[in-house]
Amino acid sequence: METIVPDQLIMGLILHAGDAKQHIYLALSQVKQGKVEESDQEIKLAEAALTEAHNMQTSFLVQEASGNKMEITALFIHAQDHLMTTITEINLIKEIIELRKEQQN
Repeated sequence: METIVPDQLIMGLILHAGDAKQHIYLALSQVKQGKVEESDQEIKLAEAALTEAHNMQTSFLVQEASGNKMEITALFIHAQDHLMTTITEINLIKEIIELRKEQQN
């Protein structure tokens, strides 16, 4: 397994969580316009970006479990917070999208 340096991890978490958030809000925008297929595609992209962020987080945990301790910085805490809020937003927005789909039918 490739060793990821802390800066790569932090920026990767922020980047992928941000991408996921962007796609889920686009999905909501699309469903508001009645574009269900486009919305579904954005949801898939959001989930893929979230998976990438989660994989980076897992890599960090594996490295630490292997004895490679890394300094926890304020930026790392920010990245973790960004990831956690993104997960919550995706879950809530997916529910809103489902409600909108039901209303459109």
